[in-house]
Amino acid sequence: METRVAVIGIIVEEAESVESLNAILHEYGSYIIGRMGVPYRAKGINVISVAIDAPGDIISALAGKVGNLPGVSAKTAYSNVITAE
Repeated sequence: METRVAVIGIIVEEAESVESLNAILHEYGSYIIGRMGVPYRAKGINVISVAIDAPGDIISALAGKVGNLPGVSAKTAYSNVITAE
């Protein structure tokens, strides 16, 4: 199985989705390298970046679930680093 390193950029505009977002990230925790969240209080949003090392389908599934939450958008940037496990 091949894994890729990627970064998922997440913007949360609705605070009600934070609990669901954290549950999804916890579900994929074994693949997550690290995450950083920055509250932008002046705009009332949160900006989160999640670094992940996982198979492509796992990365897509995570980004899709996150992006389907109300008031949450997600975009993924993939590295060219592919590792065979």
